[in-house]
Amino acid sequence: MTNWIDIAALDDIPQRGARVVKTSDGCVAVFRTADDEIFALNNACPHKAGPLAEGIVHGKSVTCPLHNWVISLETGQAQGEDDGQVTTYPARVENGRILLDRSFLSARAAA
Repeated sequence: MTNWIDIAALDDIPQRGARVVKTSDGCVAVFRTADDEIFALNNACPHKAGPLAEGIVHGKSVTCPLHNWVISLETGQAQGEDDGQVTTYPARVENGRILLDRSFLSARAAA
């Protein structure tokens, strides 16, 4: 059984924006697209650990603010880079609230 935790209201994150969410089970970057889709990823870019939550969200991607690497919000893959991958976490919106899967958060260390 999946154990979802409520982390914020959808409106707490602006469209095409992100926030770093700190929970007792760890920290994760949560992104909201222009279409109100929600994605959760590790906040560190695979290149030089740039803070992805501070990047520019476009479509279903985020561009790292340090060196412009483009990361897929769906897969965590750095586009055009063979060795770049960011961990993704299950996230969903229910009744205007953002939910994250606690079991996936628990598997990572707190930032």
